[in-house]
Amino acid sequence: MEQFRLPKIPMPHLELPQAVQNILAEADKKLQHRPKLLAQFRNCFPSTLETTTKLLDDGTTFVITGDIPAMWLRDSVEQVMHYVPLAKDDAALQRIIGGLIKRHMFYADIDVYANAFNETANGWHWDANDETEMSPWVWERKFELDSLCFSMKLAYAYWRETELTDIFDERFKRVMESVVHLWQTEQHHAEQSPYRFMRRNCPAHDTMRNAGLGMPVNYTGMIWSGFRPSDDACDFHYNIPANMFAGVTLRQMGEIAKWVFRDEQLVSEMARLEEEIRHGISLYGIYNHPVYGRIYAYETDGYGNHCLMDDAGTPGLMSIPYLEYATVEDTVYQNTRRFILSRENPFYYEGQAAKGIGSPHTPPGYIWHMALSMQGLTADNDEEMLEMIERLENTDAGTGFMHEGFHADDPDTFTRPWFAWSNSLFSQLVYKAMQKGIL
Repeated sequence: MEQFRLPKIPMPHLELPQAVQNILAEADKKLQHRPKLLAQFRNCFPSTLETTTKLLDDGTTFVITGDIPAMWLRDSVEQVMHYVPLAKDDAALQRIIGGLIKRHMFYADIDVYANAFNETANGWHWDANDETEMSPWVWERKFELDSLCFSMKLAYAYWRETELTDIFDERFKRVMESVVHLWQTEQHHAEQSPYRFMRRNCPAHDTMRNAGLGMPVNYTGMIWSGFRPSDDACDFHYNIPANMFAGVTLRQMGEIAKWVFRDEQLVSEMARLEEEIRHGISLYGIYNHPVYGRIYAYETDGYGNHCLMDDAGTPGLMSIPYLEYATVEDTVYQNTRRFILSRENPFYYEGQAAKGIGSPHTPPGYIWHMALSMQGLTADNDEEMLEMIERLENTDAGTGFMHEGFHADDPDTFTRPWFAWSNSLFSQLVYKAMQKGIL
């Protein structure tokens, strides 16, 4: 299999925007009684800017994931989300975030099915032999429903925070229309979709079955996805958390279409699609569990088959309130949360050092720092939030940074020491706790 990872690429040094420096100074005061946590926060909060961000000459921004020299749409958004609330009065952050949004639109205009892109049209690919319609701009072309949701999430959050509209140009509107058309097409994947993906000589979770078409699904109103946020293939191709995210995204895009572009027809089209997705989730995405009651499934095929689990990545079932699909108090969410934090979830692990959610993307027994951060961010009480912060603080293997997964019995055994998304999500959690005054 022709695939490669380049060595760590040095990124141009960015001077930290003043708003970011102010947060670090605030942390120096509020966390001085917890020197290890302070050191971790000082490492992680600016990590995206210090190690993964490049300002390009065309006014856009390129953000690598860390140890892979490509930009994932999903990862790059979550790597900068903790900076968005600081951007209103900081021109440097506006240049970085606004530039990233414009870069997303440039890429989506090239290929709405791709999940990760190169800085230039250099022809680098995760696997040069993937059987799909590739482009020299595309690093990987796994269709993951959540990818473009993240692109729109960043644009919406940035607009609402700064009230700046320069990102909303003709290309942005064209991409929004393409997203709606794409999702309408993938409601009828087998009948209408041109998308196929096959990878040879690889683990089963890295390719699509059925000659690249995927396993059969029934019409539900939901949107088909080839792969999960972990980049692993779906078992059943209606991923519930990703469809929840799409529903929320359509509402947010509808606001942009209404108030910026004044396109009522597009607003109506988005609202209709959102209603179809939500109806499909309520009909096909809820499972009556004998112990936990009504819970959200992770995936379904619309034929009555369900995948009952949660994955550490976002969007996942844990992150439903973070996605703003339902509140923390929602009964079905609470039931689901109890299920995914139990041994009934095949990817929940308990060990001598920690307990939490992992992923089929990493070996059995590995807990993800991102899952612990998300558990803290969606906790309905301060005690659980503080417990997650302490667990994160104690499982960094002495590196001062967050990782991908670590072994539940031995945090010194871990994957991906340079994983910027994990650092950023941890920073969100710690800063939220600082704002609440509980640290």
